[in-house]
Amino acid sequence: MIEKFLHKQIRLTKRRLLEMHFESNAGHVGGNLSCFDALIVLFHHEIKTIDRFVLSKGHSAGALYATLWSLGKLSDDDLATFCKDDSILPGHPSGTGIPGLMFPTGSLGHGPSLSAGLALAAKKQKSGRSIYCLCSDGEWQEGSCWEALIFAVHHKLDNLTILIDQNKLQGFGTTDQVISCGDLQTRLSSFGANALSCDGHDHEAILHALESPTSLPKIILLNTVKGRGTLYENKMESHYLPLTPENFEFSMAQIQKEEAL
Repeated sequence: MIEKFLHKQIRLTKRRLLEMHFESNAGHVGGNLSCFDALIVLFHHEIKTIDRFVLSKGHSAGALYATLWSLGKLSDDDLATFCKDDSILPGHPSGTGIPGLMFPTGSLGHGPSLSAGLALAAKKQKSGRSIYCLCSDGEWQEGSCWEALIFAVHHKLDNLTILIDQNKLQGFGTTDQVISCGDLQTRLSSFGANALSCDGHDHEAILHALESPTSLPKIILLNTVKGRGTLYENKMESHYLPLTPENFEFSMAQIQKEEAL
């Protein structure tokens, strides 16, 4: 069960995420907001010190930075440099100085392969380590993801959990318009993975999916809304455009409404 204090922490961290994007005039806020809830639940409730996390959808670096801030691993001074010259916190994670970052993220579609390799190594070492990877749904139009899945199922990597942010929007339109994959959960299951689906903004549902037992590689499809809580909600603008003053004020007001409930 999600503790009451964490709900307050989630709203506080979402405020900080929006402030960080607005102050830096950075884009990609839509994909950050769609995966934000899952990252908070994952890092506050599931990931242990021994475990490893791979951010495959690098556009959502801001959500990761805000989550690390909520854990005290990044400071306000760090976040103030987001997407600015000489920052340790670029728009796509790279370089050094980001706590827990194992790989830079540029071109998407490589996270599942890297994570499967880490999970196999953990198995061989008998370390008890779990590996978590966050992807976008658009990434699963790439063959490398499916090759990684075949590899993970073959090696019975039950210590691997892949979360897919299924907001159904990508750089050139909806995922159905670009390359329609139909029922992604059924396709993933047919490869032998334990594919689950949940509301990616429901914290209890996310936690339940993360904690469900499995003897297979687990894939959690997070049904989310891109740009949730902004004027860009479910719009392509959320993929590219920074927050305008009007949009920033609207988004902050939405959080205030949540606090009043």
